[in-house]
Amino acid sequence: MSRVALSALLALAALAAAQDTNPTGTQPLTDKHFSYPTGIPEQVDPNDGTRGPQSGYNICNSTTEGPTSNCQTAFINHIDDWCVWAPPTGPTTIGESEGQEVAWCTKPGRGTRLIPAGAIKGVQFLVAKSYIEVLAFLDQTMLNMTPDDFGGELDPHGADLRGNPIGGLLYSNNLPLSGTGDNNTFIQVEEWHNFIGANFSCFKACDPKDPNAGNYCYNRLDRVGIPYVCPNAAQSGVFEMCDSDNQDFPGVYTTNGVTTSYTQPPDSVPIGTLPYTARVPASSNCVTFQSSDLFGALPTPSGASSASSPTSSGASASAGSGSGASSPSRTGASSTGSATPTGGAQNSGAGALHASAFATLAGVVAAVVFFV
Repeated sequence: MSRVALSALLALAALAAAQDTNPTGTQPLTDKHFSYPTGIPEQVDPNDGTRGPQSGYNICNSTTEGPTSNCQTAFINHIDDWCVWAPPTGPTTIGESEGQEVAWCTKPGRGTRLIPAGAIKGVQFLVAKSYIEVLAFLDQTMLNMTPDDFGGELDPHGADLRGNPIGGLLYSNNLPLSGTGDNNTFIQVEEWHNFIGANFSCFKACDPKDPNAGNYCYNRLDRVGIPYVCPNAAQSGVFEMCDSDNQDFPGVYTTNGVTTSYTQPPDSVPIGTLPYTARVPASSNCVTFQSSDLFGALPTPSGASSASSPTSSGASASAGSGSGASSPSRTGASSTGSATPTGGAQNSGAGALHASAFATLAGVVAAVVFFV
């Protein structure tokens, strides 16, 4: 490696570390490790930081389960056993409540809220080589969201590395690399992201044994949305579980043999038209289910309203598999983004959600190897 390349690597690594600041001085959420269920504290982050204290709790059981649970420990296991992050009260938007979201799940027995019967309109559960992912069509009004909220991104980083929600934990017993084959053994997932809004959700759990977990669960494209972060072929009304190829790292694409990564612009700049279309990874071995076989035990809501789809033209920051992008509910308009070579200052977008220095450094190393 040349001295010039090494200098560039060190400079970009320093920039990445500087961008991912933690003003509270507390340990980043992605560095906190707890065995399930006995090793979990009451609250992962009890500190009163710049965004206030953790609003919920992480020890969840039969005494906390129900429609008022504030459990912030979630799971992604199987097509009939997964959660999403959504507001504890409402109706509200993801942008207004992202630090306080609670786990809404499809399986009883873990102390969370249960997604109401009828809220799930279609599911594609993907088991890829490096992650698992649940794509779900939802009536988001039944999860305390306003019907017109285009949503946003929840992830374990957040503006202060405490996570959105603050202190939120994710576990799985069905990871492609870390899985033990034991349904009672749960592995903590440190890198994940959950886009939810426009009556659609993508929740991806990246396997901690994969060295690129932070890249597959990249969290700096919160305004670009599901078509680019979770490119998919999910269909409303269809409930299926499939094997899947890995997707490309979100934001990274190849044109004429040149690998480039898209940089999300500051909130004050409109997203505009992106310079690429994300590749939908190939799926195979799909098995189709009936909704009643998967979610027949979910509770009937006492008086939930029906959802009306957002009327904005083009796909939203959290819309399903459409093209284009429009602004989600979080404040700040959007604008034309820039494309830079892989490993450039790809984490310089001024969104509220920040990628880890590890993910940035991995991209920098790849760029130096590619261009030297």
